Amino acid sequence: MSKTFSASDVATHKKADDLWVIVDQDVYDLTKFQDEHPGGKKILQRVAGKDATKQFWKYHNESILKKYQGQLQVGSLDTKPKAAPPSPPATPPPAKKETPAPSKAVAVPEEEAEAMDPYGEMIPYADPSWYQSYHTPYFNETHAALRAEIREWVDNEIQPYVTEWDEAKKVPDSIYKQMGERGYLAGLIGMHPYPTKFGQSVKSVAPEKWDLFHEMLLTDELSRTGSGGFVWNVIGGFGIGAPPLVKHGKKALVDRIVPGILSGDKRICLAITEPDAGSDVANLTCEAKLSEDGKHYIVNGEKKWITNGIWCDYFTTAVRTGGEGMGGVSVLLIERSMGGVSTRRMDCQGVWSSGTTYITFEDVKVPVENLIGKENQGFKVIMTNFNHERIGIIIQCLRFSRVCYEESMKYAHKRRTFGTKLINHPVIRLKLAHMARQIEASYNWLESMIYQCQKMSDMEAMLKLGGAIAGLKAQATVTFEFCAREASQIFGGLSYSRGGQGAKVERLYRDVRAYAIPGGSEEIMLDLSIRQALRVHKALGMKL
Repeated sequence: MSKTFSASDVATHKKADDLWVIVDQDVYDLTKFQDEHPGGKKILQRVAGKDATKQFWKYHNESILKKYQGQLQVGSLDTKPKAAPPSPPATPPPAKKETPAPSKAVAVPEEEAEAMDPYGEMIPYADPSWYQSYHTPYFNETHAALRAEIREWVDNEIQPYVTEWDEAKKVPDSIYKQMGERGYLAGLIGMHPYPTKFGQSVKSVAPEKWDLFHEMLLTDELSRTGSGGFVWNVIGGFGIGAPPLVKHGKKALVDRIVPGILSGDKRICLAITEPDAGSDVANLTCEAKLSEDGKHYIVNGEKKWITNGIWCDYFTTAVRTGGEGMGGVSVLLIERSMGGVSTRRMDCQGVWSSGTTYITFEDVKVPVENLIGKENQGFKVIMTNFNHERIGIIIQCLRFSRVCYEESMKYAHKRRTFGTKLINHPVIRLKLAHMARQIEASYNWLESMIYQCQKMSDMEAMLKLGGAIAGLKAQATVTFEFCAREASQIFGGLSYSRGGQGAKVERLYRDVRAYAIPGGSEEIMLDLSIRQALRVHKALGMKL
């Protein structure tokens, strides 16, 4: 049971060698913390024995409180209201009697689902509308259960530490391992229902209920951290490197490799981009020549800007096995243990903790059994994988846009200028309104695309949706860039310095280009969206 103190009790702890403070009616012993405090000892000593709530929230955000609460809180004030006891579970309604099927084919309207209970802080537009008691055709109680499960994990074990992980350019391996243990990795490879054959499961969702909206929700909630580096660390390389292997690899290869990856013990990435071949995938030059005995491919070449590469055991690699153009491209699973694979970290503008890598392959001997798909038909594997990659980028961009908006909304209610709160200035409300309208428009397009992917095969989705998803990818990155810029203007100098209240905004501003360029640059995506749409609709009978 937590100890309680009166305000006068706390007031007796006001010396440098015995220093307590009050924040939000909770009591903290900061005596030993003074040397660690970034602002120095004097700031803490000025509020020793006092209520420092106002001073704390002036300089810090919630993640700081969560980070240190467990080790520094010694109790609460006796005036703090006690938490209400949990409500007893509702009595389930009586089972409905089965209605006999009609003798003729009669359309029976579905019973309209009730909107779900409000969830989160209820800041308008800071979460998708179904979190805020709006009706939805896509989400149900299984999604709400997963949302609660992952948000609790992220809020308690990830959010407080993201900034220091970003500065260290590394997320602890234990977090990635937990992604496997919790079944999240297996849920992020674009498969539905959930692929139980590999041994994983997600606690809150029955495997047969798993759909692409659960996968979307996983990425979305992880992105609430406001760190592209963190999200790319735990799902970036894996989310684009594993699906081609799982979906197109030979059974023996899949059975040998995939379980270790999905458990979080091994890591995989996608290696396509080269120093001279980014969006122009068909002109890659990394070469794979068949050995004289026909048992191995000998791989030589380089890959650049490869997410997670420095930590990976496996590389899903695009190579040239034939002539020029897309008809000569194959995909190989290259294993680091084969030798001849060297990796080095690249220092980039953003996504610091993602492990961006330069890879060199020198005479790597790869068994022909490691071919993914068919020889010289790897372009098809790559193209079907692009939809999944781009959808992931879109989800992240739109949640990051919400983070910029939410942080701005909170700050606008706290910061005062010219005698009033920022939110009372029409120019600030206009900025927030423009952020919200772009987020909501883009997000609703995203939901529609996810639903179409849910209903179509990978091949049909590649043909029909490739252009629309490319267009949405550009829309999402433009929205993200706009929101990051406007949030930075609202925060002012706080978004220019690293750490503190503007930490998320400063970090996301640096991450923008990592989303606008990889997975297909905005310009190429927009051009592709129209070219692909015209091709598809011509086949569907377009009249022009």
